Amino acid sequence: MILSVVVPFIIYSIIYYAPIIRNAPFKAKEFVSFEYKWGVGDRLENSYNSATGVYRYVNNNDSVVLKNIKFDTQDFNYLDSVAHVQGFWNLPGQIANGEDDLKNPKALKYYMKFNYQKKSKEVTFYPDFNGNPKLKSAAVQMQKTIEQMLNDAERKVN
Repeated sequence: MILSVVVPFIIYSIIYYAPIIRNAPFKAKEFVSFEYKWGVGDRLENSYNSATGVYRYVNNNDSVVLKNIKFDTQDFNYLDSVAHVQGFWNLPGQIANGEDDLKNPKALKYYMKFNYQKKSKEVTFYPDFNGNPKLKSAAVQMQKTIEQMLNDAERKVN
């Protein structure tokens, strides 16, 4: 009787905690920088790189805007905590509807890369993804969080 309870619990624990242990190198104190890009097709003409602080985007008048925006440790900790809650480390590298999205030159996509001292994680997300709602929700939440941080920081600079 003990084996019928203990063995399934051990198996469940291994299955549940294996991804968490495997992704342990993603530690908040080792968060170095992040990159965020968006655009259509292969041209991701809008971008932000926290290592350099360069924020480049095309505004509503089709003019390229270049700004320098820096985030502090508190911002990095917040972004890392959102990534942790959303399970960013467990997302696949591509969240797309297959070859249709990948080959479509007019498909909007978002690229997010988190750099840590020992590891990095990249996710490319197509917002018209109609697969697993949990994957889409996590990717949308990360994208919206980064976008909101950039918008808030840009307002402070102006």
